[in-house]
Amino acid sequence: MPRPINAEKRAELQKQVVHHLQHHGVAQMSLGPLAESIGTTKRMLLYYFGSRENLLAQVLAASRPDAHAMFDGVSDTAGLRKAADALWEAMTVGEQSGPIRMLLQLLSLAATDPEQYGSIAAETVEVMIGPIAAAYVRLGHSEQQARTVATLLVSGLRGLCQDRLVTHDVARTDAAAGRLIRDAVAAAD
Repeated sequence: MPRPINAEKRAELQKQVVHHLQHHGVAQMSLGPLAESIGTTKRMLLYYFGSRENLLAQVLAASRPDAHAMFDGVSDTAGLRKAADALWEAMTVGEQSGPIRMLLQLLSLAATDPEQYGSIAAETVEVMIGPIAAAYVRLGHSEQQARTVATLLVSGLRGLCQDRLVTHDVARTDAAAGRLIRDAVAAAD
């Protein structure tokens, strides 16, 4: 009978992988050098995560904002505004400000190498759009309208986050995010 996986050790490895990928990028991720960099072996990474693709998927899942936690309780436009503001803050100055770099890299890689990164990227996008669209549906929108506005909000904030990372213009991107959020919330009325 195989030994059960040590969840604490797995979580620690995952945290180290996130830190490594934030600083070294996703594109050239190879298990051997990654393992050496974080003080373990390729065999241990495979034991805990199964494959390079599974490791990447799990690391991204563990490091993205929890849109369900932010948007599942939304029942009015004030709650929608608060949740959208919390999402922007998480992406830019909160706990997601580091991992967002990995997400942006992944989305770029998916555009040029869809076979390797496409499904992981698509899942990552859907995990954000789904809970936000559900909030819009609770506010009276059709499923199609809700998904359209949720896409606008998610993709708009993600683009502004990328702009901010490139230009370091905090004031301009914060103002643009505020406007995008106001417009997205106004669409809920």
